[in-house]
Amino acid sequence: MVESFDLDYRLGELLGRGQFGAVYQCVSVSTGEDFAVKIIDKFSGCFDRRLVYSEIKFTLLAADENPRSVQVHQVYEDITAIYLVLDLCPGPDFFDRIVSHGPFFESEAAALITELVEAIAECHRRGIAHRDIKPENILFDSNGCLLLADFGYAALFEKGARSLKGKVGTPAYAAPEVLAGQIYDEKVDVWSAGVVLYLMLGWTLPFNGESVEEIVAAVKKGDPVRFPKEFFPWISREAEDLIEQMLARDPVMRLSAEQVLRHPWITEMSMTWV
Repeated sequence: MVESFDLDYRLGELLGRGQFGAVYQCVSVSTGEDFAVKIIDKFSGCFDRRLVYSEIKFTLLAADENPRSVQVHQVYEDITAIYLVLDLCPGPDFFDRIVSHGPFFESEAAALITELVEAIAECHRRGIAHRDIKPENILFDSNGCLLLADFGYAALFEKGARSLKGKVGTPAYAAPEVLAGQIYDEKVDVWSAGVVLYLMLGWTLPFNGESVEEIVAAVKKGDPVRFPKEFFPWISREAEDLIEQMLARDPVMRLSAEQVLRHPWITEMSMTWV
């Protein structure tokens, strides 16, 4: 890490704030190219050096030759802050797109979930579980390509084994085994992607509540996923089948990311994109 961010970049407008810092637009002094920079304040009450360095590590691991992950261009550190120079993703994140768009047609949803699961599958090939898949962590670059971001809760896993632990992520998108405090595997990311797909098609969550506690209770309760007609008037049986298999409560029965990409709904819908 180096200490010359202010020499190399001009800071621009604030793009957003998160738990651990703020994200700004910035411009390279040498090339004039636009980037984003995540500035993590070391004196913030939320600052956790272990989590910050974990995010840097896994963002770099996931980004290497991976077109579906936000790229890290430089990391700087001085006495007050850590600076992560990243791809600039100027458009709204996935959550804002869903809110403004309303329910997606199945062909639209299939194209987007394919991009998301491709990003997840590439992480899993590298032995990385993201553990916080949600619309706010799904960004789009200037060409509209989907990018997976925010690896603050990511972890390495042992392939073919349940080697992960910890109640991390966002309750509405977290798998039941995570919320129950059990040991789990990388398929927790598939559960989260299944929630995202359900949200795209129905504009509602599969397990909801008025508070975090109610949401956690609904996820852990064990009821099968349902598709109320008021939210899903036209959903196909193939789309329901994929969501049901992504939201299988038994991780052994849940699809892997690679299996999702081979599901008939995905492969058949892909023929309509040409």
